[in-house]
Amino acid sequence: MKFREPVVLDGPEITALIAACPPLDSNSAYCNLLQCTHFASTCVVAEQAGQIVGWVSGYRPPSEPSHFFVWQVAVARQARGEGLAQRMIAELLSRPSAASVTHLITTVTSDNKASWALFEGFSRRIGADLAKAPLFERDAHFAGAHNTEWQATIGPFPADFQINMHDTETSTP
Repeated sequence: MKFREPVVLDGPEITALIAACPPLDSNSAYCNLLQCTHFASTCVVAEQAGQIVGWVSGYRPPSEPSHFFVWQVAVARQARGEGLAQRMIAELLSRPSAASVTHLITTVTSDNKASWALFEGFSRRIGADLAKAPLFERDAHFAGAHNTEWQATIGPFPADFQINMHDTETSTP
């Protein structure tokens, strides 16, 4: 398994991976291309045998530079169940682009059990609290067309916090 920053030519493959991972919201191909260029240092692809099997997009919000927002996590069916999502997040948090990050934030709908398991597991793994609060509400923000997005905040990270992408329950094959 190889982790790397995305490049613009990855855009179509990332778009296809996201589409194959319901219940993820599909972004426009253009949005994915921007993530692969403007936000490449805060995104990661996992590649196996020349194929992208994992994707995490994120960024550091300008209003909260000590936070790292995880936007999307997508893992191809054949790569699931191996801790890949946690390893990709660990990879992102170990990069220079994440220096001085003290909190991880994301939004998740209440019915997305896989995402909640990922972030609750990550919280336990690093020994940091996870708090939940509604951020974008179904009726007020989505006009009833999308479930409420709950913000999960993990942190502050422990003082001796270090990310090691190989320090997960499963090892990289």
